[in-house]
Amino acid sequence: MLKYPPRLPLAQLPTPLQPLRRLQHREGGPLIWLKRDDMTGATLSGNKVRKLEFILAQAQLEGFDAVITCGGIQSNHCRATALAAAQLGFACHLILRGMPEHGQPAQGNHLLDELAGASIEYAAPKEYFASLDDIFQRQIDQYERLGKKALAIPTGGSNGIGIWGYIEATRELMDDCVALAFDPTSIICASGSGGTQAGLTVGAAIYCSGAKVYGINVCDDEDYFVNKVSADVKQWRQIYPEASAHLKQGPLGIHVIDGYVGAGYGQADKDVFDTIKMLGALEGVVLDPVYTGKAFDGLLKEIRQGRFADEKNLIFVHTGGVFGLAPYAADLSVG
Repeated sequence: MLKYPPRLPLAQLPTPLQPLRRLQHREGGPLIWLKRDDMTGATLSGNKVRKLEFILAQAQLEGFDAVITCGGIQSNHCRATALAAAQLGFACHLILRGMPEHGQPAQGNHLLDELAGASIEYAAPKEYFASLDDIFQRQIDQYERLGKKALAIPTGGSNGIGIWGYIEATRELMDDCVALAFDPTSIICASGSGGTQAGLTVGAAIYCSGAKVYGINVCDDEDYFVNKVSADVKQWRQIYPEASAHLKQGPLGIHVIDGYVGAGYGQADKDVFDTIKMLGALEGVVLDPVYTGKAFDGLLKEIRQGRFADEKNLIFVHTGGVFGLAPYAADLSVG
């Protein structure tokens, strides 16, 4: 039996596995099953809370009383961290990439960051990417002067501890598939920081060796994510050698479907917005332009081009992102 580290019950689990039958009738090809991790909670909606269950449990165990993390102004991870920290009594500081629009009130994830009581600092993208480690250290030192021990949580909660969230999610997913009497051959997710893909990749190797995990990258490129997923798995192996004994020695197969980043992170084109509107009207499922919408649009295009033609059932992990829709209201308007 795989022994799990400490974990906090922050998410509403298990999440449903939903078949998109009307979409299959429209598009043909395999039946896409949606793992509804957009339903892990209300304000804690999305994939990030699964990682935080393990990261914040470890933080409690090690005596931390503050957390610091980073991301874009509409970061799902920062919002989930701020709210979870408030629930657990941690102080929380967010380093947000980009500057808020002058005179405009916060909206979406950014508004929830404020409502959760997180302290927030903003960094222009150039400074953010050049000096992020220094910004983290400066804030750790500031908390220390206040008598607080602060934990730095990386982008997306993607590290050797955080990937436990999606190792456990894969076990849950396999229970779903047993109940529905099918064996998954492909599991697809959006890859933005790599941790969800890393956890699914390890989880599939442990619980379902016949399934391939594909990340559709929403930023950077294939080489970046192969290296990032490999690094997270390597760190997990180092921290948890007994757990890593459940894996075969040697590198895991890391699969990235590249080519759908478009103009860049957080920038969606008309095809992505059309896919979001189509799926909302057809199946009552809401995707977001940054992660799930971009990745799901890429998946549909791959299916239309013949990839997965020999498969009957695909699983797409809906990682959430609904609070990030607000800034794209004009692009998504159907009026």
